[in-house]
Amino acid sequence: MGAGGSVARDLFDKLARRYDEWYIRHRDLYRAELEAVAALGCAGGVEVGVGSGRFAGPLGLRAGVDVSRGMLKLAPRELDLVEAAAESLPLRRGAYPCALFVVTLCFLQDPAKALAEAAEAAERVVACIVPRGSPWGLYYVAQAAAGHPFYSHAKFYTVAEVVEMAKAAGLTPARAVAALEGGPPGGYERPRPVSLEEAERYGFACVEFIKRSREGRHEGGGRH
Repeated sequence: MGAGGSVARDLFDKLARRYDEWYIRHRDLYRAELEAVAALGCAGGVEVGVGSGRFAGPLGLRAGVDVSRGMLKLAPRELDLVEAAAESLPLRRGAYPCALFVVTLCFLQDPAKALAEAAEAAERVVACIVPRGSPWGLYYVAQAAAGHPFYSHAKFYTVAEVVEMAKAAGLTPARAVAALEGGPPGGYERPRPVSLEEAERYGFACVEFIKRSREGRHEGGGRH
């Protein structure tokens, strides 16, 4: 979901309903992704790049941030919604137990800055991506090269690249859950715990990050 920069804002404002319709057309894939995020628990948290709330609503998050007003208009009204860029979150320090990114980092101008902002606002950060080298990642990269209206504006990352960004923000990976090991067109696959290395081959990979104190002790990281 788009959450940063004028290009992302204009794109998702214009094509908000088209983006949201993906979840209707691909219910089995959406179910697998939803279960993967749920396995890491982010209830009461904030989703950065909340879009139409397809994850924040069902998973009991409290708030959502998105740069696109068009997307926010589709989100559930029970969420506390904020129109803002992911790289400049207007959120209080430590206001949430968890900050969630679901296929958002790839649309940001500065994903490392967004992770750092989220680390300030939340105790934990959960980042879900389509790993670039997975069958699904390669499929979307090819679609981007062909001029796809969304993916042509995306930069896909590996799990290792996201981990390095998170470490720069003072975060350390705690665990990972992934789904969609089979390539397109795909179907429902039950998510499972994986190592960071294993996560690279899945079409949807979520990593939970926790804070590391100056003394090297982990802060937070409890299951919610």
